Amino acid sequence: MSAANRPRGATFTRQDDTPGLGPPLPRKPLLAAVAIIATVTVTIAMLANFSNTDPGEQNAEFTTEAADTEFARENGTITEKTSTPLNGAGAEQTAPEQPWISRVVKRGDTLSLVFNRAGFNDRDVYDVIGQSDDGKSLERIFPGQTIAFQANQSGELTAVRHVKSPLETTTFRRDDTGFESLIENRLPEVREAWTTGIISSSLFLAGQEAGMSQNMIMEMANIFGGVIDFVLDPRTGDTIQVVYEDLYLDGAKFRDGGIIAASFTNQGETFNAFRFTDGNGDTNYYNEEGVSMRKAFLMAPVDFTRISSNFNLRRLHPIYKTTRPHRGTDYAAPTGTPVFSAGDGRVSRAGYSRANGNYIFVKHGEQYITKYLHLNKRKVKAGQRVSQGQIIGSVGSTGAATGPHLHYEFLVNGVHRNPRTIHKKLPKAKSLPGAEMANFRQTINKASSQLAVLRSNNHLAMRSSSKTNSALN
Repeated sequence: MSAANRPRGATFTRQDDTPGLGPPLPRKPLLAAVAIIATVTVTIAMLANFSNTDPGEQNAEFTTEAADTEFARENGTITEKTSTPLNGAGAEQTAPEQPWISRVVKRGDTLSLVFNRAGFNDRDVYDVIGQSDDGKSLERIFPGQTIAFQANQSGELTAVRHVKSPLETTTFRRDDTGFESLIENRLPEVREAWTTGIISSSLFLAGQEAGMSQNMIMEMANIFGGVIDFVLDPRTGDTIQVVYEDLYLDGAKFRDGGIIAASFTNQGETFNAFRFTDGNGDTNYYNEEGVSMRKAFLMAPVDFTRISSNFNLRRLHPIYKTTRPHRGTDYAAPTGTPVFSAGDGRVSRAGYSRANGNYIFVKHGEQYITKYLHLNKRKVKAGQRVSQGQIIGSVGSTGAATGPHLHYEFLVNGVHRNPRTIHKKLPKAKSLPGAEMANFRQTINKASSQLAVLRSNNHLAMRSSSKTNSALN
């Protein structure tokens, strides 16, 4: 066909005109199909690209949810949404524990006052005490203890914690039936320690220089109180060795433990004491032969600092300026220093006189009487039973006294005896029965070796110090 005779608009043969493919498609539907195919292709490419995108970049994509939120904001219908927990849809959120409110018990406080200071009323007090098994123990509060409170979001009391000591805490917690109690007891870690000292002036200074607390020094004095008068007996150069326990909580020391063994060398004579618990469960201190360190009477019945006058039957009285028998021993000490009963007994007289001031007489069995004069205060009454070492009064200067001191007398069958020497004539101390001795020796073996090593170290230190002083001189 010539070019002149072709139909207008026809330029070349199309695939649609190819034989066997059917009639040609209309132009507009064809364009729509091409557009759909292009859109699907682009979408598939975007999805493929999205799957290969870094997670941090995905968060930046504009999402349908963001579009809906923007639409809602523009139309004034946006509402707050609760984010879905990461650990799964519908997972419950654990409510944080409410804080504890702590109050320290003050002198004169009652339980109601402590509760009120924390914002709770007497009804709360009644519920805790009445509903829990150990509620009555909460009524026994002491200054320095801590009581903590916990309430819910409505302000209702839900728990009370009573910290009695670092070792004991009772927690009262409310449940569906009321308050229940739980007692928590902690056991301290026991660590063994040791120390040594050389006396230059007094046991107390030597103990302090050796790192011993005042309580431990007094415990040592009590252990040896039946064989040593720590006012008159110690001399310069005497030595002490102590093996003891320290108690720790959470890695920190919180108080002294007990003395395991101790040794005191006085003027060349060594006294040893070992802690031992016998078959009856009684714990006491004994020397290496199993003889009890607890004697019938203390050598010195006062927490003393110095002594002003010894036993002297021809003493010049400091006030009356006449020679009068001084049938006792004067222990000078600050006013208020505790005075101990020298032995077990019963108070036969307690009162005041112009000469004696405040006084206490204690009868020990049928033969012995001890007298304590010029007291500042009396702590016991006539007829009252007392035990050895019990505080019965305090040092003072009442009556015919020039200064604060304790005047101490010892009578045997009504006759004054020298308190410093009468101990040698008193009955022997009790000893462990033979059946206990094997166990006793096995128990003290380690401590005995430790004391021996400590004594040896003391001697070496003293010899070294002596050589150094000689060289300096």
